[in-house]
Amino acid sequence: MRLISKANSVSEPSQPAATLPDQMRVLGLDLGSKRIGLAVSDPDAHIAFPAGTLPSAGRKADVAAVCELIAEREIGSVVIGLPRHMDGRRGPEAIGAEKFAAALRRASGVPVETLDERWTSLEAERALLDQGKKPSRNRAQVDEIAAAILLRTYLELSRSAPGSGSED
Repeated sequence: MRLISKANSVSEPSQPAATLPDQMRVLGLDLGSKRIGLAVSDPDAHIAFPAGTLPSAGRKADVAAVCELIAEREIGSVVIGLPRHMDGRRGPEAIGAEKFAAALRRASGVPVETLDERWTSLEAERALLDQGKKPSRNRAQVDEIAAAILLRTYLELSRSAPGSGSED
């Protein structure tokens, strides 16, 4: 596993397809051409933590690296950022994210969903600016914080989904 860096409000997502079972870590992915931002939840799937980045090496290699991470961290579900245009249209990046999700679903055997990520990178950049850091010099941190924002949003939506049994 080649983990690079270690480094949170809410995008305009759609509702997750299902509620999450108890005691399952969830992995959030912010796909990029150079890096994949990573975030992992706690075992109760309530808190999202930035978890570094993976270097992007093409879909096949990236799927294999994420499958390795799924096994290592005992991940039960994955959410991948879906980069839609501001008007909601899907562009080439969104289509690529959907293809990556399908490949990861087949290879890993765990549920894989996508979630609108339109504002996550901007929010991650603002979080770094609030810490006095320059986003242009901390792109890997932007990627992992964006993954954590995406995962946090997904977890919140999953808890509030009808039938989730949560009254948070």
